Amino acid sequence: MGKKALLILAEGAEEMEAIITADVLRRAGVDVTIAGLAGASPVKCSRDVVVVPDKSLDEATTQSPYDVIVLPGGLKGAESLAASPAVGKLLKEQEKCGRLVAAICAAPIALKSHGIGLGKLVTSHPSKKEDICKGDYKYSEDRVVVDGQLITSRGPGTAFEFALAIVEKLENKQAAENWCLPCWSRCDPSHYRHKVVYCPDPSVSLVLAGLAMIRVGLSPYF
Repeated sequence: MGKKALLILAEGAEEMEAIITADVLRRAGVDVTIAGLAGASPVKCSRDVVVVPDKSLDEATTQSPYDVIVLPGGLKGAESLAASPAVGKLLKEQEKCGRLVAAICAAPIALKSHGIGLGKLVTSHPSKKEDICKGDYKYSEDRVVVDGQLITSRGPGTAFEFALAIVEKLENKQAAENWCLPCWSRCDPSHYRHKVVYCPDPSVSLVLAGLAMIRVGLSPYF
């Protein structure tokens, strides 16, 4: 049976993080459900891009379990995820069962709010570092951090790496690289101002992220 992912979308979510992650996972053969936190109505994201969820979170939970729950960032969206009892319940069950949780940008504040991954190594958008460090976490400046069944990442410019880390964790490294190579062959690095940035792992999956469509990985914006 194929892997299943639940991506929870709240008003004000960061659209690049949500859509890039969903797209990469689907290309890798993962069955992705985009669930609206407030229902199945269209969701306006942080840059006014409107995304239509596949279904409401309430409906999506009837089809659990999911192999991974994905939380995109965007300050307003992350705050809604952090305040949601339904999200907290899902995350706690996911962690209890040893399944994967992935959060990017501001979304790790939802992990802190719901007590997920305590004691683990995490990262986040730089503006949320102080908040995260007030919790029981070890903090890293790396672009993507994988600690057991928890994946965290920095922001829109690391969304490809984040998604590929999820693919690698759900499937294997070869599956992630199989997705990378065709994409790489269609990309002209000369089109991008910042082609390569430092990352601790020289794998193909991280090199690809140098081609992300914003100038730098650590965007100052949500």
